[in-house]
Amino acid sequence: MSERFIRQFPAKLSMLVEIRRYVEDTAAGFGANDSALLDVVQAVDESAANIIMHGYRGGPGTIDVEIRRERDSLTVCLRDRAPLFDPTRVPAPDLRLPLDQRPLGGMGIYLTRKFVDELAYRVTPEGGNELTLRKSLSSGQ
Repeated sequence: MSERFIRQFPAKLSMLVEIRRYVEDTAAGFGANDSALLDVVQAVDESAANIIMHGYRGGPGTIDVEIRRERDSLTVCLRDRAPLFDPTRVPAPDLRLPLDQRPLGGMGIYLTRKFVDELAYRVTPEGGNELTLRKSLSSGQ
């Protein structure tokens, strides 16, 4: 059995607190353990911030956040109408470089990959972006 909840948020940095709260409250209601809950909330926060800052570039827009419980996993889909961008194609940063030689930023997608078990992207039928984050709830990961 699958349960799902969808809520739309304005694409504003000031809304990140509300997005985090929505994900945390919904995931907790699905029985997510503390570790999985923290990982998913952090991954959604990083992804939503990227959508707002780099996708919409601070301009007007919305982010639809869908949360589903499917068997033993928690799935969060973020949908937006910003210019198309596939974060799954971004290469991992070179962590061997000294800090002063690394480009500023660029860690959000890397961290998101580390926090979730699966990261997937697709273009929606309406021509927008959909980023899917999946985290197992059955293990102590």
